[in-house]
Amino acid sequence: MNALVGEKVAITSSKPQTTRHAIRGIVHRDNGQLIIVDTPGVHRPRTLLGQRLNDLVQSTLSEVDVIAFCVPATDVVGPGDTYIANEILKFPKARKIALITKTDSASPEQIATRLMEVDQLADWETLIPLSAVSGEQLDVVVREILALMPESEALYPPEDTSEQSVEVRIAELIREATLEGVSDELPHSIAVTIDEMGEREDGLAPDFCQFVGRTGQPKRHHDRQRWRETQRHWLACESRG
Repeated sequence: MNALVGEKVAITSSKPQTTRHAIRGIVHRDNGQLIIVDTPGVHRPRTLLGQRLNDLVQSTLSEVDVIAFCVPATDVVGPGDTYIANEILKFPKARKIALITKTDSASPEQIATRLMEVDQLADWETLIPLSAVSGEQLDVVVREILALMPESEALYPPEDTSEQSVEVRIAELIREATLEGVSDELPHSIAVTIDEMGEREDGLAPDFCQFVGRTGQPKRHHDRQRWRETQRHWLACESRG
């Protein structure tokens, strides 16, 4: 999503199930506008949180016009991918495309193998290999999705890139930094709220709280001035984009 929109609107992490809600990024082109929705991953839920995330995905998929099934070119297609492909086929309203991602990290042989494996999973409208890092084929992805969309007036002004407020986007950036930077100290289930938003010379200075959802861990982490200064500086730079 970030590569298509042209700026960071959704956090990324090496940990699974990082996305907690549907995030909408807005892609503007001369011949159309796309609202890209990033959802939590479809999976077999084992916890109440997992079930709620799945419910969110189901609700979102029932409303969209196109569903993109993404598989990294470096990963062998397995039972989990088959499960996800079968799940998205339960939404007949939406047209289905498949994207082979991370082609910059894969060999030509790996890319060819993934294309053949994914092609066997469903009758896709189109199957596109791409790289968000290098930008390869991103223009093709936008063009192909626009061709599948119904005609309508633009839903957002050209300066908008996300529905999220500045506070929500900053809270997500803090959560992203926490997940990657202090994973040994905090569990994966983390929520962040912005209590107050200040300013300083090099950008915004949020006063925020972190909540963790596991017994035996501190329930609240409160920042006033110096919660990991390196992370705060990075956040200030990112939030000006």
